[in-house]
Amino acid sequence: MEGGAYGAGKAGGAFDPQTFFRQPHTVLRLVSALFSIVVFGSIVNEGYMNRPVEMEEHCIFNCNDNACNYGITVGVLSFLSCLLFLVLDVYFPQISSVKDRKKAVLSDIGVSAFWAFLWFVGFCFLANQWQVSKPEDNPLNEGADAARAAITFSFFSIFTWGFLTFLATQRLRDISFQEEYNTLFPSSPSSLP
Repeated sequence: MEGGAYGAGKAGGAFDPQTFFRQPHTVLRLVSALFSIVVFGSIVNEGYMNRPVEMEEHCIFNCNDNACNYGITVGVLSFLSCLLFLVLDVYFPQISSVKDRKKAVLSDIGVSAFWAFLWFVGFCFLANQWQVSKPEDNPLNEGADAARAAITFSFFSIFTWGFLTFLATQRLRDISFQEEYNTLFPSSPSSLP
């Protein structure tokens, strides 16, 4: 077992991209970012349509602009959140303080759980608005595939963010164990032969 805080045996070491991109939380963050792009990209690209009698564009989800705005906002902010935590994951091995690591992981748990909840709300909202959409508002069925893609990837995002929450909880458990170990055995050598 390496000494120091959880994962801090390499604190100050060089960044290893191969190891970084093989970590489950890194893969899930990249997948979550991709799902976010699909959701907001689908809505931005094909989520608005013209009614046959009007020139003004309306949201494809039951002509409810709030549904499109919610999907775009959650998608963009979720994507930015993924990027922020990817940067934190790159920097994480450089953090040698157990307390700072704990704060980083606690923020990861909170943010991941928050996004899982927002994606759940988004999925329910978009699916409901799509279900009650009137065929006469969109007789040519424009953007139907984009709407279904946004709903589907909102659903998948619930699970990716939920699993990120689970992985962060496991990380917190490991950090807490290391903190207790260091408290109980302060004079133990930092590395075993």
